[in-house]
Amino acid sequence: MDISTLYPKMPEHSLLRSLGPEDLAHLLVDAREHKAKKGEVLLQQGDKGDFLIILLDGQARVTVYSANGREIVLEYATPGTVLGEIALIDGGVRSASVITMGPVRYLTLSRPVFERVIAANHGIALRLMREMAMRLRLANETIETDRAYGAAPRLARFLMRLLKNAETNVISLSQTELAMFAGISRENINRQLALWAQVGIVELEHGKIRVLEVDPLEEIADAME
Repeated sequence: MDISTLYPKMPEHSLLRSLGPEDLAHLLVDAREHKAKKGEVLLQQGDKGDFLIILLDGQARVTVYSANGREIVLEYATPGTVLGEIALIDGGVRSASVITMGPVRYLTLSRPVFERVIAANHGIALRLMREMAMRLRLANETIETDRAYGAAPRLARFLMRLLKNAETNVISLSQTELAMFAGISRENINRQLALWAQVGIVELEHGKIRVLEVDPLEEIADAME
């Protein structure tokens, strides 16, 4: 495993990034590498969590299922993202499912190895608390968005969130996937994106959304309806 390639990809809030390249390499000596095809379930909501995942290549969606079976997308994981650590830490069951969106390559790390590193590294324990706080803040922002904002500002806010994790101004999601992520009907997504395309804010491609003008999108994201 080439740590020099993996480490820069890790999000700044990743709980493993605080280890630094040298300690991370030591941690991942016992990690196992796997491959999966599109549509495979890497983690299942409700299952026992005795390992975490580090995504190396590809993309996966993190989802939860409501009591009536509705799928709610929490985030789209990109290379470097650590997944499944909540159940690994608290000993509970998986709080969400992780489903591949194409071919992926990933590492798995078992609980015994992870706990050994936590015990020997106080920095990662502090980073873990910050990560949990960030996720709580994100959950609160999502609730605020659903309650206080109309369809257009809500869609704009979710597009801005996706852009923060993207290397370019292109969001590689279908409108159906975006609807699940933003909690807006596909019809409303189609209508709003078509309006924005007409005025040059976005450009629509097959399965992709290219953001041409970020400033107007930010203004819409902050608007109340």
